[in-house]
Amino acid sequence: MPEYRQAVYVISVAAELAGVHPQTLRIYERKGLVEPGRTSGGSRRYSEADIELLRRIQDLTNDGLNLAGVKRVLQLEAEVHALRSGVGCQS
Repeated sequence: MPEYRQAVYVISVAAELAGVHPQTLRIYERKGLVEPGRTSGGSRRYSEADIELLRRIQDLTNDGLNLAGVKRVLQLEAEVHALRSGVGCQS
């Protein structure tokens, strides 16, 4: 089994696993929501972490958020995670 952040899935497989069309993944990338790995030839490769993120994006859009709103929610979630991680490290 690949590592959680190891980019191994081609776009068609990633799209199927996330339940979206491959073109949707390209749109998400253009909007800065996901940043897949690239092969030396430039082909996109997605990791398990990317697939999880794609599913989260789908959940948020299904709840009615537009992509700008999704991007902001993801940024805020990352900030909360960073703050919580920092609090746990302080003595």
